[in-house]
Amino acid sequence: MTDRKASKTRETLETRIDVAVNLDGSGTADIATGLPFFEHMLDQVARHGRIDLEVDARGDLDVDAHHTVEDVGITLGQAIADAVGDKRGIFRYGHAYVPLDEALSRVVIDFSGRPGLEYDVAFSRARVGTFDVDLLHEFFQGFVNHAQVTLHVDNLKGSNAHHQAETIFKAFGRALRMALQRDPRTEDAPSTKGSL
Repeated sequence: MTDRKASKTRETLETRIDVAVNLDGSGTADIATGLPFFEHMLDQVARHGRIDLEVDARGDLDVDAHHTVEDVGITLGQAIADAVGDKRGIFRYGHAYVPLDEALSRVVIDFSGRPGLEYDVAFSRARVGTFDVDLLHEFFQGFVNHAQVTLHVDNLKGSNAHHQAETIFKAFGRALRMALQRDPRTEDAPSTKGSL
């Protein structure tokens, strides 16, 4: 059984992002982005996905958080794609519903090899603290494009923007965990095509 680990670096004139993942980890997280709310969200992915996750992001936060958040999504997508490899022996599909008080979100993922994002989230306010919640869409778009997955993110209920975001990221972690789980019954690619 091979280790499903990967490290990726993305460096531009706007950011330097280092990400390391272990898909068969225990859910530990070491995350530094300069954006405490975003770090809290990424911690949910590690904890609920049972993925060991390290993120060191240095970006042009003096401009705004857009480049940092988007580039973390891109680099995380690249790292997970590398770690999962040819996708043989995984379940491929994952889904989760997660509540938090009044909020409820559903996330469904397919490691299809085709990028696609459907994102239906109407946040109750534009910011959580100083964090612009519009940037969460940019995170998921970057992730989808580079992990080569189809991802549906739906916030079904919620009046507290923090709760809405937290249910999304917890559900994302849970859906990843389900999709990436090894299927003990096969080592084949989970597709009638024979590969993904």
